[in-house]
Amino acid sequence: MEKEKVSSGNIIDFKVLKRIMQFVKPYKGRFYFVIVLTFLLGILTPIRPMLIQYTLDTHVQYGNYWAMVNVMLIILGLLAVQSAVQYAHTYISGRIAQFIIRDIRIQLYEHLIKLRLRFFDKTPIGRLVTRTISDVETLSDVFSEGLAAMASDLLQIIFILAFMFWIDWKLTLVSLSTIPLMLLATYVFKEKIKVAFNDVRNAVSNLNSFVQEHITGMNIVQIFGSEKREFDKFKEINKEHRNAHLRSVLYYSVYFPIAEIIAAMGTGLLVWYGAKGIINMEATGITIGKLVSFIMFIQLFFRPIRMIADRYNTLQMGIVGSSRIINLLDDQTDIMPNGTVTPSDIKGQVKFDHVWFAYNEADYVLKDISLDIKPGETIALVGATGAGKSSIINLLNRFYEINRGSIQVDGMDIKELDTASLRKNIGVVLQDVFLFSDTIRYNITLGNKEVTDEMILHAADLVGARKFIDRLPGGLNYNVMERGATISVGQRQLLSFIRAMVYDPKILVLDEATSSVDSETEEMIQNAISKMMTNRTSIAIAHRLSTIQKADKIIVLDKGEIKESGSHDELLASDGFYAQLHKMQYKEIA
Repeated sequence: MEKEKVSSGNIIDFKVLKRIMQFVKPYKGRFYFVIVLTFLLGILTPIRPMLIQYTLDTHVQYGNYWAMVNVMLIILGLLAVQSAVQYAHTYISGRIAQFIIRDIRIQLYEHLIKLRLRFFDKTPIGRLVTRTISDVETLSDVFSEGLAAMASDLLQIIFILAFMFWIDWKLTLVSLSTIPLMLLATYVFKEKIKVAFNDVRNAVSNLNSFVQEHITGMNIVQIFGSEKREFDKFKEINKEHRNAHLRSVLYYSVYFPIAEIIAAMGTGLLVWYGAKGIINMEATGITIGKLVSFIMFIQLFFRPIRMIADRYNTLQMGIVGSSRIINLLDDQTDIMPNGTVTPSDIKGQVKFDHVWFAYNEADYVLKDISLDIKPGETIALVGATGAGKSSIINLLNRFYEINRGSIQVDGMDIKELDTASLRKNIGVVLQDVFLFSDTIRYNITLGNKEVTDEMILHAADLVGARKFIDRLPGGLNYNVMERGATISVGQRQLLSFIRAMVYDPKILVLDEATSSVDSETEEMIQNAISKMMTNRTSIAIAHRLSTIQKADKIIVLDKGEIKESGSHDELLASDGFYAQLHKMQYKEIA
């Protein structure tokens, strides 16, 4: 499994931030209100120390009890207002974040389902899960705890500094004398934690990819007795994940005590200088109230500085996740252009005109393929593994784009046809049947409410699957669990037949449709296939030549090229590729 390494870049990536802010547009009214609340928080925070200074110097010093009580009531009211503003700020910014990540997940999933299969061939599924779940979640923190909270902290710092200089610039300079040390410590912490969190995101992505891939392929791991080796690999990846987190924990455990010491040093210098000033009050103008207010100011000042460093980490993780999401959304190379023609009725003529195709640019798996299949005609594709049989099916469904030539349905290039309309008219039964963890009904309709139970049962009767469905608890409501674990391989194959036939397709594709079933089920399916092929263009892929002898035409493929074509009897008489395959297969049976 290829491990992912992504560099986070600079924290202030304005291109990424600009793209992130585009997601805010639908909620700009609420976002502007959050900005107003942020401004209010910045103003309200430094007012309390000033009121306490006023109370100490004006009322407490002269024993004015009731005036002091009135100011205390004002402070309590101010705290209530500040708490309400803080609540609204946190709640509304959190709501905006949740709406935004909902929109992004929808946009991201919509983008994923438009991508060609080529993209999924080269991208681990676990990595895409990380993009859709974990990375989007970090983007939520950018809005709820990152940008808005950092803006509030910065405004508080600005207003606190303004009030401090306005009250006493000398005390302010003394209070801020340790700021260079704080800024240096914060900068070093910021740089270290940026690397650590980037390693964490990479480790999470690699861990998700490994776990998803190996749980899906657990039967292979166990069949080949590879549990110990795969477990050792998992421990190594998990160790990298742990070490990445431990590095971030180390930087936190070092930074915050240092920040507390630097803040305490600033407070100590302030008390020392202020106490000297109080002794010589007439010359310095420093009062007890002023000193107490500055002690409060410096505490309020250093708190957002420490928090900004923490917010930075949130923002940094959000930027890393956001850049990955944006890169995925912006990648249009694997999106299949959709045609605009929606035919009212497809008769089923299929034509491959000198088609060349390669999964990568170097190796062609189909070379100059030309086929002309008439409506209602049945053709069979035979050949060794890797001859290109399944690739022809993939191209007909437009899962991949051809390199040269053209593919036409009813004389229309499939590039011009609406992809959904094209695929709706092609019923496909694959050798490897995939079923979702849901009911039989859902696995047949895939959530299409236009498909009724009557349509499902009619298709089930056609393929001879009605009895087995009726015997299941709940019938169509029976849950087959993940990948159809609670039903047999043959029953899964029957469900795939129903799924293909329920839409009454004009073109039927059978890719090794009976290779995974027992002889009794195969006989039943062969009878169903005969009914299904009636009045439909049919393309069958089979290794067992006995299943396709009645085909109108048999196409023999070898290394991506058509070697022979004709009926069963014609090909046997020519004593070529097909005749050799026929002799080999029946020799094995004998």
